[in-house]
Amino acid sequence: MGIVTGLVVYAIVWFMSLFLTLPFFVRTQGDEGEAARGTSQSAPASSFNLRRNLLINTAIATLIWAVIAGIILSGRVSIEDINLFALFGMGDSTY
Repeated sequence: MGIVTGLVVYAIVWFMSLFLTLPFFVRTQGDEGEAARGTSQSAPASSFNLRRNLLINTAIATLIWAVIAGIILSGRVSIEDINLFALFGMGDSTY
């Protein structure tokens, strides 16, 4: 795995984990007991700390990326292992 491939995999993992971690630690206006006029009770309160969520997300994404990079670099999974065209008989196994 080259440097560019590693960065692309990290970016994909980071954004996917971002969408999973954004709802954590969110206090809604309904939880706080006071909703601003014209907003929903489920809208985030002003105490939402995006920086904390981004730091937690970066730590989680780095761990996931390290596992994925380790598997790829170790050679346990190769492109032949995930060749679905050859597996289902939809083409030959050469590239």
